[in-house]
Amino acid sequence: MLTAKNLIFHPEQAIATCGRGDQVAIVTSRISVKNEKLENWTREHRDLVTATTGRDSSLAVKNAKIWQQRATRPVARPGCARDEGGARTPDPDFRNHLVNLYSKCRFFVYARKVVDESPEPDLVSWSALISGYAQHGFGFEYDERLFDAIPERSVVSWNALFSSYVQGDFYKEAVDLFREMQMHCLGKYPNMFTLSSALKACAGVGLKEFGRQLHCSLIKMDGGRFESDNYVVNSLIDTYGKCGHVEDAATIFKKYPVVDLMAFTSMIATYAQDGQGEEALKLYLEMQDRGVNPDSFVCSSLLNACANLSAYEQGKQVHVHIIKLGFMSDIFAGNSLVNMYAKCGSIDDADRAFSEIPERGIVSWSAMIGGLAQHGHGKGALQLFNQMLKDGVSPNHITLVSVLCACNHAGLVTEAKQYFQSMEKLFGIQPMQEHYACMIDLLGRAGKLDEAMELVNTMPFQANASVWGALLGAARIHKNIELGQHAAEMLFALEPNKSGTHVLLANIYASVGMWENVAMVRRFMKDSKVKKEPGMSWIEVKDKVYTFIVGDSSHARTFEIYAKLDELSDLLNKAGYVPMVEIDLHDVERNEKERLLLHHSEKLAVAFGLIATPPGATIRVKKNLRVCMDCHTALKFISKIVSREIIVRDINRFHHFKDGSCSCRDYW
Repeated sequence: MLTAKNLIFHPEQAIATCGRGDQVAIVTSRISVKNEKLENWTREHRDLVTATTGRDSSLAVKNAKIWQQRATRPVARPGCARDEGGARTPDPDFRNHLVNLYSKCRFFVYARKVVDESPEPDLVSWSALISGYAQHGFGFEYDERLFDAIPERSVVSWNALFSSYVQGDFYKEAVDLFREMQMHCLGKYPNMFTLSSALKACAGVGLKEFGRQLHCSLIKMDGGRFESDNYVVNSLIDTYGKCGHVEDAATIFKKYPVVDLMAFTSMIATYAQDGQGEEALKLYLEMQDRGVNPDSFVCSSLLNACANLSAYEQGKQVHVHIIKLGFMSDIFAGNSLVNMYAKCGSIDDADRAFSEIPERGIVSWSAMIGGLAQHGHGKGALQLFNQMLKDGVSPNHITLVSVLCACNHAGLVTEAKQYFQSMEKLFGIQPMQEHYACMIDLLGRAGKLDEAMELVNTMPFQANASVWGALLGAARIHKNIELGQHAAEMLFALEPNKSGTHVLLANIYASVGMWENVAMVRRFMKDSKVKKEPGMSWIEVKDKVYTFIVGDSSHARTFEIYAKLDELSDLLNKAGYVPMVEIDLHDVERNEKERLLLHHSEKLAVAFGLIATPPGATIRVKKNLRVCMDCHTALKFISKIVSREIIVRDINRFHHFKDGSCSCRDYW
């Protein structure tokens, strides 16, 4: 409870309590410590809290200065002590409260003056000053100078500077400070607060082993009793999750009995970010069983999990939960809805979700522009981008990547050049690797190979794997052997174990009949023990996601699936489809190649969708790799034969197959 005495000796608490530091200061400056009774002070303070509604605290500081001046008069009063000359000086407690008040009200000049004029400023004053700078975002350089001025440091002062780094997202500096603290203090100072903050810093920079060391320190320091501290347990889950140790995060989550909303949020987000969408959805059901009510962040993580799985139906169910829980006005939930629907293949639903966001920020606009780009609606994406600019929202580098991707997928070379060349002048954003990769990919696909290479040679930094991968893809499209070999050589140096480079190079050789070179690539892969990444496809049927690999026979309805494929094969042949056996690199007869192509994972997923969903229903499939040319051709035929829309999301974009054609117009 805030008493009248606290109004004098804890003014910062009064400000925080009633939101009227100016009026509290007036009351306290009028009160005579010597004559007024405590009950009168309490009553006046209570009336003030009831009647007032927030203004600035400048008058509080003015009156604090009056208190400070009174405290130096040679009159005995609380909070004062006699110095050698007979004058009264504020005692340490009173002085510390003054520093705290000035710091919280952003009057750092006054706070520093109190510290400098103190005969022996103690650690509490220094720490209050450091915390004040950190809380008001003045940058850790201020705190460093103050910290260096402290003659003798304690855990409080170390923690104050440590908190300054973490609050400012200077995670690397925070980790370095923790190591310095360990070295200088020989393990004397870190406490539970220090280690919890260190875990947050560790999560921020993704230091896996450092996180384990902190976990061990917690066990040694606390004897394993830290599981009673929810904040520490949640910090551990978050740290392991962000560092990629998903199993360790799950172990901690399951081990400790006190699991709250924050723990569920961290664990669900960990599963979603790791691509384990099904585990995230299972955990949400467990959360409901335990009676823990979700917040908007949990719903956002669930939507991201559905987006990663392309689980359209489950995403719609989460949408219903968001409506029931009243989170539709939440900006995070709204952005996640746009992202989920776009990545689940329903750009119309994404557009509706986007239109319902009350206050659209740059994340909202970028999500919708990116969704339109992935679906091949290049002109629509550019129109939305121009609308964003008219609404006064400035783009960031992610928005401009989406704009260039939209131009790329739609073959809008002229427009892309205009945006790329003017992005620094118009928006103050220098092109990064991602922007260059988009432009090089676009130029390559459009057949402007010389321009693409010129851009590579004039880049202000070394080309990365994305750039050389774009050139290799362009070489495949245009059957340019020389460019393909050069790009492949660069990729072999950058990513020696990535099988996709070998496969694309072999496909380039196969497209021009260089079968000896194809065999050479296959031998090189075998000798180098480079394993081809298996193609995988996912399809959602009745709230469950099914996974298929090439030649998969693990499904409960395997016999029906392959029977459907045989039926489709006959219909495809009659419709004029010819299997593209040249893209299959196996050293087998033509009939076997045709069989292997027929059993690609996306064809298996589509066949299952045809037997497991109602006639006319849209089939949605996700593929982990780029959809191959043979499957692309076959799916165009199938969409016309069965009169269904088939939506395939591959690693690059969406393909909407309908009535025998694809939305990409064979430009992918």
